Amino acid sequence: MSSRSSLSISRRRFLAQTSLLTAASTILPRGLHAQTGAPAGSPDAYAKAKPDLDGPYKPTWASIRDLHRTPAWFNQAKFGIFIHWGLYSIPARINEWYIKHMYTSDVEWHTQHYGPPDKFGYKDFIPLFTVPNYHPEDWASLFKSAGAKYVVPVAEHHDGFAMWNSDITPWCAGKMGPKRDLTGELAAAVRKQNLIFGLSSHRMEHHTFAYPKEGLANDQFDPRYAGFYGPPIPGDMNDGGASQVFQEDWLARVQELIDKYEPQLIYFDNGVNPRNYDPVKLRAAVYYFNSALKWGKEVTFGTKDWAFLAGSVQDFEKGQRAPKWIYPYPWQSDDAIGSTWGYTESPRPETYRSPAAIMAELIEHASTGGNLMLNISPRGDGSIPDEQQKILLAIGAWLQANGEGIYDSRPWRIPGEGPGTPTECPPDWKGGSTADQSNAIKDGPAPRVQTTEASFRFTTAGGKLYASGYHYPATREASIKSLSTNSAKVERVTLLGPSPQPVTFKQTADMLIVALPVAAPIAGMPYMLRIEGSGSLA
Repeated sequence: MSSRSSLSISRRRFLAQTSLLTAASTILPRGLHAQTGAPAGSPDAYAKAKPDLDGPYKPTWASIRDLHRTPAWFNQAKFGIFIHWGLYSIPARINEWYIKHMYTSDVEWHTQHYGPPDKFGYKDFIPLFTVPNYHPEDWASLFKSAGAKYVVPVAEHHDGFAMWNSDITPWCAGKMGPKRDLTGELAAAVRKQNLIFGLSSHRMEHHTFAYPKEGLANDQFDPRYAGFYGPPIPGDMNDGGASQVFQEDWLARVQELIDKYEPQLIYFDNGVNPRNYDPVKLRAAVYYFNSALKWGKEVTFGTKDWAFLAGSVQDFEKGQRAPKWIYPYPWQSDDAIGSTWGYTESPRPETYRSPAAIMAELIEHASTGGNLMLNISPRGDGSIPDEQQKILLAIGAWLQANGEGIYDSRPWRIPGEGPGTPTECPPDWKGGSTADQSNAIKDGPAPRVQTTEASFRFTTAGGKLYASGYHYPATREASIKSLSTNSAKVERVTLLGPSPQPVTFKQTADMLIVALPVAAPIAGMPYMLRIEGSGSLA
C-alpha cells in the first residue's frame, strides 16, 4: 500500500467523483447531449467543425506546396521549449501514458493507490489537478533566460483532456480542475517575453489510446463520460481507424486552438500519419494558413514521417533519429530533458541529462540544419523542478555567450569532423522514423556518436564560420583538419564565451592549429571558435 491511508484514499475518491459530477452537471449547456450521455458515434457525441475558411489556400497538397513557405523565424530560432504537462502529472507514474497503463499493465498499482479503475477512473484525476503553483509569467521568464525562441505546450495529449478553456467540450481546464485557461495564460506570458508561441495536439491518438485490457471493470464505457473517453476503440493510433465524427471533432478542436491562440507552430504527434486522414488534415491546413494570412503571421505545422506532404517542418522524435548529414528541408528534433516526457516519481524518479549533453545535441542539429525543441516536464502542481530549471539556465548562459554561432545559422559544406563523424553523406543520412522504436526514450539519452577532443561541428552565420568543440583539449591546442591551407585562408580566430578573446593560430597544409587559454570559457561545456578569413569559410 501507499503511504496514504485507506481513509485518505476513500475521501479523495469521494471528493474527486463528487466534484466531477457536480462540475459536469453545472457546466453543460442544455441540449449538449454529446457530453451528458450520448455514446460515441452519435451525431452529437463530438463537436462539429466550422466550415472551411475561404482564401488562397485550397484543400489539396499541391495548393499547400505551392503557397506555403517555412517561416523565417523558424531557422532563426534554433531552440524551442516543448512542455508535457497534464492530468498524468498528478500520479507521476511511469510516464505521460498513465491513462493507458492504469487500464492495462499497471492496474494493481493504480488500485492500491487510488482505487479500482471502475471506481476511480482517469477522469477522477481532474478535480485533483488544481495547479496551485502554476505561474505562467515565471515559466516564460525562465524560457527566455534559457535562450529559447519558441514555446510549444501540449494543449491536448493522448488522454483527451483539453488544457485550455474550450467552448466545444467541458472536459477542459477552463471548466474543470483548475478552472483556468492554462494555455491562454501561457500564450500571453510567452508573447510578453517576445517569444514565438506554438501548440501541440496529440488528440488523433486518443480514439484507441486507452482501450482497457479484457475483463477489466472500468469507467470508460459509461455513457456519462462519452465526451471524455470516446469511448475508446481497439487498434493502434496509426491504423487510420478513427470515425468520421471523431475526425470532425479533431478538426473542431484544432480550429478552436487556431482561433483562440493564433499559434505560429502547430505540432501533431504520430496519430495524423495515415494517408486516409488526408482530407481532414487538408481542411485543418487550409483553415490554419488562411487564418494566418489575416493575422499577418508566419506559421507552420510540425509533423513526423510524411504525415503532411507539404506545409510542415519535418520532426524527428529523439536526437538519435535526427539526420546524420545536412538535411535540405526545415526540420527539428523533439527531445526530452530527462528520462520521460511527463514528470514522474515512480517506479523511480525522473533522471536528467547534463547541460553539456543537451548543448552537444543542439550544436549537432544546427550543423545539419535543424532545430532542437527540448521537452520539460512540470509537476502536477504547476511547478518546474529545480533540477530542470538549473539545466535550462545553464543552457541559457551558454547561448548568451555563444549564440551567434547557433541562432540563424546554416550548415557549412560538411557538418563536422572527428571520430565517428561521417566525412561524406552516409546511406542512412535522412534520419529515422518513430515507427522504429529501437531508439525510444526508454533506451536513455546516450549520444549517437562518442565524442573526443578531436570532435568538431561547423555552422556559418553572418559570413563567418563557427567551429564547436565538444571537449576542451587538455593540451590547450585545438586541431581542425578541415581548415588546412588547401581549403581556406584563416585570418582571425576568436574564442567565444562570456568574454570573447582572440587566440593565436597557425594554418598548415594538414590542419588549423589553435592555441587556447588554460581554462575553458564555460567549464564542462562545449566551446566555440569564430573563424574569419577567405576561401570557403562561409
